[in-house]
Amino acid sequence: MNSYSSFDNAASLVRVNSFIRSVYNWMAIGLALTAFTSYYVASSPALLQLIFGNQLIFFGLIIVELGMVFYLSARVQKISASAATGLFVIYSVLNGATLAFIFLVYASSSIASTFLACALTFAACSVYGMVTKRDLTSMGGFMMMGLIGIIIASLLNVFFKSPGMSMIISYVGVLVFVGLTAYDTQKLKMMALTQPADVNGEMVRKGAIMGALTLYLDFINLFLMMLRIFGGSKD
Repeated sequence: MNSYSSFDNAASLVRVNSFIRSVYNWMAIGLALTAFTSYYVASSPALLQLIFGNQLIFFGLIIVELGMVFYLSARVQKISASAATGLFVIYSVLNGATLAFIFLVYASSSIASTFLACALTFAACSVYGMVTKRDLTSMGGFMMMGLIGIIIASLLNVFFKSPGMSMIISYVGVLVFVGLTAYDTQKLKMMALTQPADVNGEMVRKGAIMGALTLYLDFINLFLMMLRIFGGSKD
């Protein structure tokens, strides 16, 4: 019994590590594509004018991005792994294009230092989510409520244009996405632990893509919140 138990535990550990590694690899690819696209667009006056000089195109891209996230979340079980991967890659590029504005607002050194601080914070939270014995489900529900509150407050602040409210939203946002990073990491770990040993590679790949998208969104939003707090304006 003990030998079988040890074998099962070892097999589970290998399966979890392989799945989580795949998630982080795809997340890293998404972040790299976003960073490259943002820098490329920010370096091109023609692309900047095209995207940010025309509100119809800018908000059209935002709507397309949101639609892709909702479509992937709702239809991932019905589409192929290659289609899910392609949508994730396209989304990362489009998001990079719309995030190019940060290079116009913030100093490059400030963006780099905030990105490093965000990466270290994200890594610490993700490691906590992987190793903690505490069930983070209740915390995840609380953080989702906080996220809804942030969205509502941000929409209201579009009309109020209050710098104070914007800063409060940013501080709360950091706390929310720190919590969501730990929760989402634990959820992915549990997903890997509970999936059948004979699950096909297509399903594993789609699960990894959705996991990568989830953590990618946590990272990007955490970075933007931290940039609002610590970012230095471009001279």
